[in-house]
Amino acid sequence: MTTDNQQQLPYRRILLKLSGEALAGRGGCGIDPDQAAVISAKIKAVHDLGVQVGLVIGAGNLWRGQRGVERGMEQATADHMGMIATVMNGLALQDALERSGVPTRVQTAIMMNQVAEPYIRLRAIRHMEKGRVVIIAGGTGNPYFTTDTAAALRAMEINAEVIIKGTQVDGVYTEDPKLNPNATRFERISFSQALEYRLRVMDLTAITLCMDNQLPLIVLNVWDDHSLVEAVLGKPVGTYISGD
Repeated sequence: MTTDNQQQLPYRRILLKLSGEALAGRGGCGIDPDQAAVISAKIKAVHDLGVQVGLVIGAGNLWRGQRGVERGMEQATADHMGMIATVMNGLALQDALERSGVPTRVQTAIMMNQVAEPYIRLRAIRHMEKGRVVIIAGGTGNPYFTTDTAAALRAMEINAEVIIKGTQVDGVYTEDPKLNPNATRFERISFSQALEYRLRVMDLTAITLCMDNQLPLIVLNVWDDHSLVEAVLGKPVGTYISGD
């Protein structure tokens, strides 16, 4: 069902991509309930506008598969551990959202029927149409794919109108602004330019999926008090990436 508020919004359905570090405490590890509450408040503000929200979250706060691979672990094993960790993050964020009054469902590409629904595309869409936030965990369900790729894939499957990637930086820069204070932020850029300049926006597969399917991407600082709401209202915030 489409409400009058949704009809006035530039984006009626979004896919929000967060890193696992968004839930981490000091040191970037583990799950901090206070951090989960902060993130859930930002999502609630968007949800309260009438925006339908799908969400994909990483697992870097709990497990980084590359570290295991560097020590001889099989890539598939390391990736499966990461996918399971995304479910843990999803459950933590679901708890925070539910306690703030936002109905939420966790779906996962890896079967865990006791703790989460299986990911079913039409069911996810129906949940969002009923006003529920849907956290899609478990990556793509296959090793060798990042959660960036999972976000791009799920965004297309649920017919999201934009991917919003929440980071700790207020957009995409020519260089890492933490290392070079003179780095320039892009306000708008094309996917082709992002690939040409080798900008670390998302991984190559994710960028290619977005480019081939004309799905725009907004990169913003999710910790800024108003950036997420401003983005869904169509205001210039962060970096807007499209096929233009």
